[in-house]
Amino acid sequence: MVKTRLEAFSDGVFAIIITIMVLELKVPHGSEWADLTALWAKFSSYVLSFVFVGIYWVNHHHMIHAVKQVNGSMMWGNLNLLFWLSLIPFVTSWMGENHFSAHPVAAYSIVLFLCAISYRILQNIITRSHNYPEAITRAFKKSMSKAVLSMVLYVVAFGFTFINTGVSAILFLTVSFLWMIPDRNLERAMKEIME
Repeated sequence: MVKTRLEAFSDGVFAIIITIMVLELKVPHGSEWADLTALWAKFSSYVLSFVFVGIYWVNHHHMIHAVKQVNGSMMWGNLNLLFWLSLIPFVTSWMGENHFSAHPVAAYSIVLFLCAISYRILQNIITRSHNYPEAITRAFKKSMSKAVLSMVLYVVAFGFTFINTGVSAILFLTVSFLWMIPDRNLERAMKEIME
């Protein structure tokens, strides 16, 4: 099976996720700047989630670029990831609507944690399904420490939701900064193989 359908379907889901999130931003009823400030929580949660979805899209693109042949396990692993990502608009809206209160922020951290696990599962399926050169295998392994740190930060963020949701938000931002730049190790490994 070729990977183009998997890529096209995944890109479509990513686009729909972002579209749903932006449609949740309602225009304020007033025309003053103060009317916009009432939307700070919704807009902040949208920006945070847009960054996370963007990070997943970029890293998913890099990971799928390394795929030579798609199999059933990869398709199910990819669907698993897309399922958890598709819950981001719901928890984003809930969190923004309730001004980052404890339970919505806890749900947000759970969804992000499950997205991270799903991404790792898909990466493991892809790695096991290919006989990659050492350079690519090493690149995938190097990203594992960042992934583990991210999952730990999500768990800590969940714990802080019932103490101080501001700390949870800072931890979410920390994870986003960790992943903002795509994995250069994989890019270098792919370039090395192509030469």
